Amino acid sequence: MTEEEARDRIRERFGVSRETLLSRYAEMLVAEASEQNLIASSTLSSLWSRHMLDSAQLIDWAGDDNQRAWLDVGSGAGLPGLVVAILTDRQVTLCEPRARRIEFLNQVVQALSLTSRVAVQGSKIENYRPIAPVGVVSARAVAALPSLLQSTAHCTDLSTIWVLPKGRNAHSEVEAAKRKWQGTFHVEPSVTEPESGIVIARGVRPR
Repeated sequence: MTEEEARDRIRERFGVSRETLLSRYAEMLVAEASEQNLIASSTLSSLWSRHMLDSAQLIDWAGDDNQRAWLDVGSGAGLPGLVVAILTDRQVTLCEPRARRIEFLNQVVQALSLTSRVAVQGSKIENYRPIAPVGVVSARAVAALPSLLQSTAHCTDLSTIWVLPKGRNAHSEVEAAKRKWQGTFHVEPSVTEPESGIVIARGVRPR
């Protein structure tokens, strides 16, 4: 998929104004990437397909309940959490423990006027206690699925939807998670990398 094709998909799905705002975030991300290792330098030339559209596709698997918060674990550069916040009207919490990344996330939230809907939680997920269980959990390249479920379970309830890009190991991670966790798990192919999978889980609870 070319960069223009990726942008076209986002524009057609979410509209010109949101695609324009996402472009501003992309510019800030590229500029900051020269200061700290937010994303692999080898992916800068494919930013829209490898990062923006790859993050945006998760929205279609997250259900329609926009009244409950979306929790992005280990947000780093803001992927996918900031993309979700830009392309939807959801309340989004970006949980990130590293100081320089926290500073960058706050800068983007301020610059794009997202302060009314986006909170940057500067801590490890284990130390975060949301006011109410979140509606959606996302995490990109943070931890293996069993560990991720363990570290975030206190933020969720049985109605929480998990949307987790897990690459080519998605099926094996689901099988590993099922040894200690029950719920409905399935794997959807990624639109940007067909060999990669997105784990969608509901009703997750310990065995």
